[in-house]
Amino acid sequence: MSAASILFALLFYAATVVLVAGLAVRIADYARTPAPLKIPTTPAPVTRGGVALRMLREVVLFESLFKGSLWTWLFGWLFHVSLALVVARHLRYFTEPVWFWVVLVQPLGILAGFGMLIGLAGLLARRIAVERIRYISTPSDYLMLVLLAAIAASGLAMKYVFHTDVVAVKKFFLGLMYFDWQPLPADGPLYVHLALVAALMLIFPFSKLLHAPGVFFSPSRNQADDPREARHLAPWAAQLERR
Repeated sequence: MSAASILFALLFYAATVVLVAGLAVRIADYARTPAPLKIPTTPAPVTRGGVALRMLREVVLFESLFKGSLWTWLFGWLFHVSLALVVARHLRYFTEPVWFWVVLVQPLGILAGFGMLIGLAGLLARRIAVERIRYISTPSDYLMLVLLAAIAASGLAMKYVFHTDVVAVKKFFLGLMYFDWQPLPADGPLYVHLALVAALMLIFPFSKLLHAPGVFFSPSRNQADDPREARHLAPWAAQLERR
């Protein structure tokens, strides 16, 4: 085992612990945060089933973003759908035998790499070109876009330029999963790509990328429009009503 193999093995163990534990803590914090006031964005559904359907449309189609800004929706939706396909394609490195639907998604996953870059380029251009968006943007906003673009670009480079030994890469990650470490190919572009992925895993629980799980805890989206039927009373108001 080379020093690089050991280093990346330890790096990915650490990144996985930070990602999983960080997400668990954040989600638990979201779940514990009280939201007693009824503040759904209207028009809103009045039943829990309607809320579930609304959340489905929001997560899959980005419905509110579509209504707010068509161009932002186009680039944002393209990036997120492409990212989902790329992640699905990469499941082949962690499964043996490879699940049949992962095999089917392989050609789409390759094209999705270009879709990620196009979507990220559009979102980055929006932050730079639109004055009101540029005004509220912070360095971390640009960093996230650049980091994701670098991951997509380095992945495509390994596919079409440098031709990494993907069989050895799969053995490496399966070895990490089963605590049977295998050597990682001595490949500079692969090191860059994996380092960027590990950096994203380490940053994710502490960044604005937490909107991924956070959307499910947004009171403006996950509440039914039933303020009369499920009216919240402050303790002092409840005492007055009992008099």
